[in-house]
Amino acid sequence: MCFFSQNGTKKSWDCMQTHDSVSVLIFNTTSHCFILVKQFRPAVYMTEWERSKPKPLQPAEEESAEAAPAEPKVPEDDKAGEASEGTSSHQPPASAGVTYELCAGLVDKPNLSLEEIARQEVLEECGYDVSVTKLRKITSYRSGVGVTGSKQTMFYAEVSEENRVGEGGGKPQEGELIEVVKVPLHEAMTFAFDESIPKTMGVIFSFIWFHSNMSPKYKISTNV
Repeated sequence: MCFFSQNGTKKSWDCMQTHDSVSVLIFNTTSHCFILVKQFRPAVYMTEWERSKPKPLQPAEEESAEAAPAEPKVPEDDKAGEASEGTSSHQPPASAGVTYELCAGLVDKPNLSLEEIARQEVLEECGYDVSVTKLRKITSYRSGVGVTGSKQTMFYAEVSEENRVGEGGGKPQEGELIEVVKVPLHEAMTFAFDESIPKTMGVIFSFIWFHSNMSPKYKISTNV
């Protein structure tokens, strides 16, 4: 909680201190696809769970429900396949908390540059060994401005199958469970604006950046 005065009015705000971060848009020049990561995010899952809960009955609906005859209780043995006692029947599947993201990581190693941290994340999460000299800075911006105010720096990296030295997937010993995902270049913009695919704003922004800055150079169509 932080306290401040704005235009003579005393205010308080819930804040959380966290590390800055880096993210990397990875483009595979061999297969002409973007390399993203997919992982479970508890905060996203809890939001979807809250959204799926039944809405409270309005007064008129409550009166109607009270007037309706009670449903006969079915023995537990006859409820095979239904939610067990103590388990909410509206609980969404785990897939509701999975999101598509750029390869990214926290800036928590003071002895390393942003480029070196980005290089490590590409290697650990996606399995590609990229030289720091091959990382191109796209821009930096504030993320989580309502709570953390941390800064994220975004890079662009081109890789090929020759750079692939592992499967990626993060560090299991640190609790990471990451799936590497390929998005074909010709499907990128459709993917970016498909609201049924849960993704971060970084994915959308970086795909648009690529379309504006790299597609003309390489004369590549992004199906826009």
